[in-house]
Amino acid sequence: MAKAPKTQYVCTSCGYTSAKPLGRCPNCQAWNSFEEELPAVAATRGRGGAYGGITGGKLTALSTVGRREEPRTSSGIPELDRVLGGGLVAGGVTLIGGEPGIGKSTLLLQVADRVARGGGSVLYVAGEESLEQIRLRADRLGVTAEIQLTRDTRAEHVAALMTEHRPALCIVDSIQTVTVEGEGAPGGVAQVRDGTAMLTRAAKETGTATVLVGHVTKDGTVAGPKVMEHIVDTTVFLETVGSFRLLRSVKNRFGQAGELGVFEMRGEGLIAVENPSAAFLAERPLGVPGSVVAATIDGQRPMLLEVQALASKTPYPNARRVVVGLDPRRVDVVLAVLERRLDLTLGGLDVYVNLAGGLKVPDPGLDLAVALAVYSAVVGRALPENVAVFGEVGLAGEVRSTTASIRRAEEAGRAGYTRLIVPPGLEGHAGIKSVEEAVGAVWKR
Repeated sequence: MAKAPKTQYVCTSCGYTSAKPLGRCPNCQAWNSFEEELPAVAATRGRGGAYGGITGGKLTALSTVGRREEPRTSSGIPELDRVLGGGLVAGGVTLIGGEPGIGKSTLLLQVADRVARGGGSVLYVAGEESLEQIRLRADRLGVTAEIQLTRDTRAEHVAALMTEHRPALCIVDSIQTVTVEGEGAPGGVAQVRDGTAMLTRAAKETGTATVLVGHVTKDGTVAGPKVMEHIVDTTVFLETVGSFRLLRSVKNRFGQAGELGVFEMRGEGLIAVENPSAAFLAERPLGVPGSVVAATIDGQRPMLLEVQALASKTPYPNARRVVVGLDPRRVDVVLAVLERRLDLTLGGLDVYVNLAGGLKVPDPGLDLAVALAVYSAVVGRALPENVAVFGEVGLAGEVRSTTASIRRAEEAGRAGYTRLIVPPGLEGHAGIKSVEEAVGAVWKR
């Protein structure tokens, strides 16, 4: 028969346990602090208390926590503010990655100029370039504001500068050049991790909006430990699409992730493209079969893009299917629907489908645009110039609703497209239920 656990007494100050109550705790020297502990709880305790004599910390009820909006500072570039969720957050840390030479340093030097001209002090940590090189770039970009520069990349010294001067913005180019005392060579896993943690802590303590430039690997991810992306508040990537630069947020603690900013690289730096739909449709040919304007969503941003299709007789035993910028499996489904539901013969034709502009958008809402583009290319009939399309196509040939339908329709209306071929359910528009209905609605058959 198992013996019942003996009653024990525990010190309410430090957790020290004893077989009898003591007047004074031998561990923390507190007087009259012993209370009787339940046998079930006492049985779980080891030597020195349940967790080595350590007691829990203070608890705070959620209802007693105050509400505070994080102060923001405009970067001076509306497209960047859009991606960041409204601007630079005081004490927030942003990690920006991208291929070498894509324009990260150029964009951040433009931001530094705008913030400094607005009255905020800026600290620029130059880890990869000399101060003379930065001056040459500043002259090319027309930077006239006073920016404080340093070549000291020791994390302790950068944090001390932030504490001493409390700048509104600190730019570290790049985090892979930052060193922490006693942690090995720059760029190592421990160096990058600990350097990021130290600068983040300094940013929180001083209220300095901090931007860290990160190198990327050949796979397109930020070089270094993944924990670095967990430490920072916001992670954005700059990528090249055709003649444009896209700034995309993949994490944002102060706003919505997935926001997209469009820029164009010119001699005076990265210039924001305020109307991406017009920019991507600027070279669209009119009156050509196989061209359809599709309303899509990239991240959280509605845009109008051109879906192109071309069909030609194949000289090969097996017809080819070439897809650029879209999900090839979804395009195969749409082609199968056209053959089975509309009796469109595609067996002896090579079919090419392209999303013009160089973007890669895995949006199911482009299915209907692909169907109409392929049908137009096969029958040789162009769509009217004022038609825009979106909708998902199912295996039965039905047209299904898509996410953000209202935002897609509003973007098409702003661009001047008065006829929308859309799924049912969108207020103010007569929806179509099948691909066959969509073909009839376009060409009024």
